[in-house]
Amino acid sequence: MNPTSAYRETAIRGAGPVRLVVLLYEQMIEDLRQAVNAIKQNQIELRTNKINHAISVIGYLQSSLNKQAGGQVALNLEFFYEQLRGNLAKAQFCASQRILLQQITDLLALREAWSEVERAETVASRAKPVPPTVDRSASTPRSFAG
Repeated sequence: MNPTSAYRETAIRGAGPVRLVVLLYEQMIEDLRQAVNAIKQNQIELRTNKINHAISVIGYLQSSLNKQAGGQVALNLEFFYEQLRGNLAKAQFCASQRILLQQITDLLALREAWSEVERAETVASRAKPVPPTVDRSASTPRSFAG
């Protein structure tokens, strides 16, 4: 296993749901950056693989949306993912760096929003009061053998 894969696997293991979303956005951004480079180098197979992987990640994110609990936010994300999927298909068909770069820009903005949610969750979890612990051994009478 290469070091990058090992790092990602370790990061995923202890991640909460919001962190996982951030990591998935980062993966899509990386996929699309590699697809842009593949277009520059006329590597059709690599471009196809990277765009297809990004589309798979979109499918995972879409399938995990809870539209009832998420309300309008979930519906907006659903619409965004549909648009993103369509734009990636178009970029693939046209081998368009411009379309991919725009999708990367959009994903970076949304990833930043999810990172804000993650930071807020972290702050909130640190602010929760921790109940005091009682050292029972200090109040237990000692027996002295004499």
